Amino acid sequence: MADSIRDYGLAAPHGPNMNSEHVATADFTQMDPKEKGVFDFLLRPSDSYDANGTYWADMPLRQRIRFVGGIDSAEAKEETNHFWTMFKESGARWTGVLAPVGWIVGAHTLFYYYFKNCIIPGMGLLLEGYVLFSIGNVRPILEAAFKTCWKTYAICNKTWLQAIDYLEICGIIVGQILVGIVGDWLGRRWGLIQDAVIMFVGLLMLTAAWGLTQNGWIICYVWSLFFYGIGVGGEYPMTATSGMENAVGAGKVSTKEDRLHRGRKVTSAFLMQGWGQFVNVVILMVLLRITHGYGGPPYSEKAAQWTYRVSFFIPAIGTGWLVYYRAFRMKSASKQLAVAKKKQHVTGYDTQSLRLTFSYFGPRLIATAGAWFANDVFFYGNKLFQSEFISVITPGNKDVMITWDYSLINVGVSLVGYYMASFFIDNKLYGRKWMMIVGFMLDFILFIIPAFNYEYYTSPAGVHQFQTMYFLSSFFNQFGPNSVTFLVAAEVFPTPIRATAHGFSAAAGKLGALTAAVLYNYIDTQTKFYVVPWFGLAGAILTLLFLPDTTGLDLKEQERRWTYIRAGRENDYHGIALHWKHLSWWERFRGVHKGYNADLDYQAKVEEMRGDWEEWQQRKMSEELKGEYAQDEDEYSEEISSYFTRTARSTPMPTPQISTLEKSRGVPQPTEEASGSGSDEKLQI
Repeated sequence: MADSIRDYGLAAPHGPNMNSEHVATADFTQMDPKEKGVFDFLLRPSDSYDANGTYWADMPLRQRIRFVGGIDSAEAKEETNHFWTMFKESGARWTGVLAPVGWIVGAHTLFYYYFKNCIIPGMGLLLEGYVLFSIGNVRPILEAAFKTCWKTYAICNKTWLQAIDYLEICGIIVGQILVGIVGDWLGRRWGLIQDAVIMFVGLLMLTAAWGLTQNGWIICYVWSLFFYGIGVGGEYPMTATSGMENAVGAGKVSTKEDRLHRGRKVTSAFLMQGWGQFVNVVILMVLLRITHGYGGPPYSEKAAQWTYRVSFFIPAIGTGWLVYYRAFRMKSASKQLAVAKKKQHVTGYDTQSLRLTFSYFGPRLIATAGAWFANDVFFYGNKLFQSEFISVITPGNKDVMITWDYSLINVGVSLVGYYMASFFIDNKLYGRKWMMIVGFMLDFILFIIPAFNYEYYTSPAGVHQFQTMYFLSSFFNQFGPNSVTFLVAAEVFPTPIRATAHGFSAAAGKLGALTAAVLYNYIDTQTKFYVVPWFGLAGAILTLLFLPDTTGLDLKEQERRWTYIRAGRENDYHGIALHWKHLSWWERFRGVHKGYNADLDYQAKVEEMRGDWEEWQQRKMSEELKGEYAQDEDEYSEEISSYFTRTARSTPMPTPQISTLEKSRGVPQPTEEASGSGSDEKLQI
C-alpha cells in the first residue's frame, strides 16, 4: 500500500469514504509481521506464552506440561552451561600440571557468585538463625553449670527464666510490625540498616550481659534478647521484600529472572537461616571442646561462660560488617518502592494503599497470617520429637554433646528441605500453593500417627520409627510452609505496603510460637501431640481457600492491576493477574476471574505503550528545541515508532491513557526508570 499522508502530518478534511480506498482514511491499526513480533516480544515473553500468543495457564493440561517442561529444561541447560563456562574461563590460564590450581580458581569463582547472589542477601537471616538457635542450644550447658539458678531456681526467679522464651518472641513481634512499617515509610534500605544496627548492639549486650547477682545477670540477659529480637523481627519483611524487588528489576516489564526465578531468589536468601543454625551447632561443639575438653559432664562455670559468650561474640563481628555493607553497598535497595510511590504521587507512608489492601486483599492477609501462625506452632512442636526420642535412645543422658549431635542431624535434614523448596518453588506445575498444602498435610499426618500410639513410639521398639517421623516432619516443614510463608507473605501484596503486610503476617506467626511456648507449660507431652497436628490441617485449609498461587505470575503484571485498583478502575483491567490460576478459591467464588480477557488486555497494553510513546515524543521535541537532547536507552525501536506514527490519533482518546510498560531501542530491553507523570487522569504503570 502507498505511504499515507499521515506520515507527513494530520489528514486534511475530506468527503465521505465511499470505496474505503482513501489512503488517508485506510485502516492502519493492523500491525505488519515485523511490528507484531516486536510487540509480542515485549508483551508476550516466550517463557510465558507460546508462538500463538497463548498464556501457559490457558493451555490444555498436556500442552501445558510440555510447554512448562520445555521452558524449564531449556533454562536449566542454559544455567548449567553458564556456570560451566564461568568455571572453565576463570581457570583457563592454569594448564598442565597446574590444572588443579585452575579447578580451585574455578570453584572459587562459582562460590563467589553464590556468595554474592544468595549468602549476602540472606546474611541477616543467617546471623539471626545462628543466634536464636544458640539461645536454645546454650541453655542445657548453663543449666548444668549454674544449677541453683537455671535449674532449681534456688537463687534466681523462675519467672525471669521463663521470660527468656517469651520476651525473645515479643521482641521479634515488635520488630516485624515496627520495621515493616518503617520499610514502607522510609524505604527498604533504611529498614535493612536499622535491623543490622539493632542486631549488632544486641549481640554486644548478649556477650557482655552480667549483674551483681546471678538473677541480675538473667534479667540483663532477657532484656538483651528482647532488644536483639527487634532487629531479628525486622529482618523478615526487609529481606523478603528487598530480595523479591531486586529480582524484578528496574524496568516497567519484569525480567526473565523475575518470571522464572523470583521464588528461588527469595528462598535462597531465606535458607541462610538454616545454615546459621548449622554453623551455630558446629561452633558450640568446637568451643566446648576447647574450654572443657573431651570429657562429659559436669561442666565448669568457666567453660560454660566462655562457650556462651564467645558463641555470641562471633556473629557480632559478622553483623558489624553487615552494617557497613548495607549502609554503603546497598544504596539502591529502595528503588522499586520509590518508583511505585512516584507513580502514585505519594510521599511518606501510603495509607490509601493500606486501606485498599484490606478492602481487596483482606482474605489474602488471613491466608498469609493464619498459615504462618499454624506453621510456627508446628515449627515449635517439632522440638517435641527430639527431646522425646533422645530420652528413649539415651536414657539418663546428661551430655549436651549428644543433644547437639541430634540437633546437627536435624538441621542437616532441614537444609535439604530448604534447598528442595528453592528448586521447586518456581515450578509452574507444583509451585508455592501446592508445596505449602502438601507440607502442611504431611506434617499433620506425621504428628497425628504418634499421638494415637504414643506409648509404642516412645518405647525402644518403636523409637526409630519415631525418629524417622521427626526428621521427615522437619524436612517437609522446610520443603513446604516454612519456606513458602516467607515468600508469599510479601509476594501477594502490592509494593507500597508489602513490608507492612509481610511484617504483620510474620508477627502472627510468632504469636503462634508464643502460643505454643505458653501452652506447652500447662499440658503433658502426649496431649501436646494431640493438639499440634490440627494446626497443620488448619494451615492447609486456609491456604487452599484464601491463598492465590503466584507461581509463574509476572510480578509487574500484579502491580499493573494494583494501579488500576488504586485509580478506581479495577473493572478496566483484564490481564493475567485475574487469571483463575493466580487467584484463590475465595476470589474465584466471588467471580474475580471473570474480568480476564487476553485480547482486550493486549490491546490495552499497546495503548498504554502508545501513551508513553507520545509523552516521550513530546519530551524529545522539547529537549531538541533547547539543544539538550541526547540519545539514551529509553529510545524506542524503529518498529514501535513506525507503528505509533502510522496510527497516530488526530484527536485525543476519550478514555484516560496509561503509560507504557516498556520502552525499547533496537533489540527490546526493559527500561531503567518509570515514565514521567502525566495529567491527573492518566494512570501510571
